[in-house]
Amino acid sequence: MECAVITTYRCNARCRMCDTWRYPTRKSEEFLPEILEKLPAGMKRLNITGGEPMVRQDIQDIVRILDKKTQRLEISTNGYFTDRIVKVCQEFPRITIRVSIEGLPRLNDEQRGIRNGFDHAMRTLLRVKQLGIKDAGFAIVISDRNCADLLDVYALCSSMGLEFGNATMHNSFYFHKFDNEIEDLDKVTTEMRRFIRELLTSKRSNLRMRVKDWGRAYINLGLLRYMQKETRSLTCGAATDTFFVSPWGEILACNGSPEPWVMGDLKTRSFDEIWGSPQAESVRHKVRDCGQNCWMTGTAVPAMRKQVWVPVWWILKNKARIALGRDVLCS
Repeated sequence: MECAVITTYRCNARCRMCDTWRYPTRKSEEFLPEILEKLPAGMKRLNITGGEPMVRQDIQDIVRILDKKTQRLEISTNGYFTDRIVKVCQEFPRITIRVSIEGLPRLNDEQRGIRNGFDHAMRTLLRVKQLGIKDAGFAIVISDRNCADLLDVYALCSSMGLEFGNATMHNSFYFHKFDNEIEDLDKVTTEMRRFIRELLTSKRSNLRMRVKDWGRAYINLGLLRYMQKETRSLTCGAATDTFFVSPWGEILACNGSPEPWVMGDLKTRSFDEIWGSPQAESVRHKVRDCGQNCWMTGTAVPAMRKQVWVPVWWILKNKARIALGRDVLCS
């Protein structure tokens, strides 16, 4: 099982593809860290997100509780609050850090609405790498507005030994957006095909990171298919294999639905009561009938692990095609 904890809807960024910052939660209504003790232990992966999670003054307490619940704890951040992130990394050296950017400096700051945002992001990653954090890197939301920077940012990550996570624009309650649209599909398709090929032919010196790049090639295939309005290739495991926690302490199916699909409230019930409740089962029916076809890391990666033969076969087949001088199959 995997989980993402939305710590807050407050955010210091003003991203073009996300309006969460326009609808911030009040500090007084956000869950207290101790409520997270109710979450089950032994989760495969747990992501701390927002909003911007580092705006919470009690983020250290949140990390302290969640670190005991998972094999891999990850923070998704815009990297602006370098000192706070460094403090977390000093106490939890096994943590994963993903710093969101939208391209090289000028484009990033324009798309994210943060002055000197790229500088803060880069400084944060340099500091956490100096601390010895092994799993750190950038993450990017790919669109036709920034796809021209995609290969350059990947080259930067490769040269620095950084991970490179990928997503694309979505429309859902979580983003408070329903008008995100790829306007130049031909442009983004061309760049994505080039990027997928680069990932499949990764030249990273570290074998583990090279293999992860191959897996990311399949993730980006899913992103491209989503942009092209194709159906997803793997069954969504929201509300079964994965779940979200809202800033109010609610258990949600995911963050990709048109409205919040609430399974229950941790403030008033135990996790097991919520997970086995009729309300949770009703949400699972909604997931099975869902037509969003979204392809987000929070649900796509667990689906890849569960049906691992699908991405593995695609990777092997397309690496063979590249070796024979043929194009990668992106359909």
